[in-house]
Amino acid sequence: MLVSLNGEQKELAEGIKLSELIDMLDLSHRRLAIEINQEIVPKSQHAKYEIKPNDKIEIVHAIGGG
Repeated sequence: MLVSLNGEQKELAEGIKLSELIDMLDLSHRRLAIEINQEIVPKSQHAKYEIKPNDKIEIVHAIGGG
């Protein structure tokens, strides 16, 4: 299935969970904010959220500073 990931088309397997995508992108150890179709998906929902065809996914890395 095709989705939009940070503005680029990406082919993903049907039924993939958001947590699996995060692992696939090697981002599991980073602080992230993830928005799908303009709605924030809380970290507690990443393992449950099933990505659907044509979802628009935006992943932002949290960067600390001082």
